[in-house]
Amino acid sequence: MVSSLLLVNDGERNERLFYKLLIDNVEELLPVVYTPTVGEACQKYGSIFRRPQGLYISLKEKGKVLEVLKNWPERSIQVIVVTDGERILGLGDLGTQGMGIPVGKLALYTALGGVRPSSCLPVTIDVGTNNEKLLNDEFYIGLKQKRATGKEYYDLLHEFMSAVKQNYGEKVLVQFEDFANHNAFELLAKYGTTHLVFNDDIQGTASVVLAGVVAALKLIGGTLPDHKFLFLGAGEAGTGIAELIALEISKQTKAPVEESRKKIYLVDSKGLIVSSRKNSLQHFKKPWAHDHEPVGTLLEAVKIIKPTVLVGSSGVGKTFTKEVIEAMASNNKIPLILALSNPTSQSECTAEEAYTWSEGRAIFASGSPFDPVEYNGKVYYSGQSNNAYIFPGFGLGLVISGAIRVHDDMLLAASESLAKQVTDEHYAKGLTYPSFTDIRKISANIAASVAAKAYELGLATRLPRPENLVKYAESCMYSPLYRNYR
Repeated sequence: MVSSLLLVNDGERNERLFYKLLIDNVEELLPVVYTPTVGEACQKYGSIFRRPQGLYISLKEKGKVLEVLKNWPERSIQVIVVTDGERILGLGDLGTQGMGIPVGKLALYTALGGVRPSSCLPVTIDVGTNNEKLLNDEFYIGLKQKRATGKEYYDLLHEFMSAVKQNYGEKVLVQFEDFANHNAFELLAKYGTTHLVFNDDIQGTASVVLAGVVAALKLIGGTLPDHKFLFLGAGEAGTGIAELIALEISKQTKAPVEESRKKIYLVDSKGLIVSSRKNSLQHFKKPWAHDHEPVGTLLEAVKIIKPTVLVGSSGVGKTFTKEVIEAMASNNKIPLILALSNPTSQSECTAEEAYTWSEGRAIFASGSPFDPVEYNGKVYYSGQSNNAYIFPGFGLGLVISGAIRVHDDMLLAASESLAKQVTDEHYAKGLTYPSFTDIRKISANIAASVAAKAYELGLATRLPRPENLVKYAESCMYSPLYRNYR
C-alpha cells in the first residue's frame, strides 16, 4: 500500500530516476502509482504523510488564493489537477487525503504524456470532510470540520479558478478530479465556456470506454448504432460515458443526439431510469429517462432490455452477479461486459467471474487490472479500461496546440485514435486496448488527433500549425535521459 507514496517520494529525491524507472517499467509500476494502490494510499495518507507534494488551498485562505498560488515555486504551469476529495474513486469522502490522486495523475501526465514535471501542479481544495473517521483521526492533515456547501463552497472555487487564469493565463489546463456528482457537473458546465477545463471522471472515462467499445466491434460484430447499452450507475462516469457514446452514434447516423440516447439505458440505486421518475431525478439523469415501464433491478433490466453491452460504473462491488452475467450470455453470442469501478474491491465483477459465468464467451474489460484467467484449458486476457490511456495524451494535445477550450469533438478524436491502435495481435487475445508498453507512442498519436481537432475548430492558438503533429508531439515530450559516457 505505502509503495505508491514511497515511489512518489522517491520522485522528489531524484526526479529523473523516478520517471526513467516509471517509463521503462510502466506496465509493472502503473498499478503502484495509480489505481488500485493509490486508493489505499489515500485512505492512509495522513499516517504515511512525509511532506507536502502539492498545493493545499483551504477555506482559511479565502480572499488570498492568488497569493497562495504565487507562493508555488514554479511559474510556468501547463496542467493543474485539482480535487476537493469528496468522492475519491469508489471510496467516498477522504478530504485532503485525496491529494494522492492529483499527485498520481500528474506523475502519469509526465511519464505517459511527456508533460514536463515542473509544468504540473497538484491542488487539493480543503473545505472540510464529512468522514467522521477522519474528523476523529489525530493524523488527519486537513480542516477538522464538516464540508462547506452552497455559496461558501462555490465562492472559494470561483476565487481559485479566477486566480488560476490570472496567474497562469487561459491556456493552462485545469483537470477536475474526484468531485462529488452534484459539484462535478456544475463546475464543468460553469467553467467549460470560460476556462480550459476537463473532468477526467466524466470526460476521460467516457473517452477511454468509447474507444474500448469501438475496438470491441471487431470481436462482437456490427456497428456502434447496432448495439444496445445498459449501465449500472448513473453518476459522473455513467452519464458521461453514455453521452459520448450517444454523440458518436449521432455522428455516424447523422441523427439527433436525443434519438441516439434511446439505445442507452441507465440503472441507478432506485432501478431503471424512466420517464415516470423524471420529477425526482437529478438534472444530469433526466436525458436518460425513457418511456418504459419501471424496472426494479439490474437482473430484470438485462432480461427485459436485452442489452449487447453491459457497463458498470456504480462504485459498488459484486453487483454483476452470476445471474446477471448468465442473462447477458443467454441473450448474446459474445456479450461485452465492462466492470469499470475502482479500486479492485469495488469492481462489479472479476475477470474470472465474467469468463466463467459466460462460459468463456464474454469480452471483458475493467477499471482496475486483473490477471489472465484460465478457463476450460484456454487463457483469457482482459483489457483495462484505464483513463491513463486517454488523459495524458489528451492533455498533451491541448498543451501543444495552445487550445483555449475543450470540445466534445476532441474527446471523440481521442477515442478514435486509441481504438485505431488496437492491433490484430491484441484482438487475437480478446483485448480491446493496446499494450501499456507502447503508451508514449499511443499518447503522441492521441495528442496529435486532439491538436488537429483544436486547429480544425479554431480553438488552437499556437501558430502556425505544425505539418506533422505526431512528430511535433513526440518532440515536445519530456524524456528523463541519462548521458552515455562510453
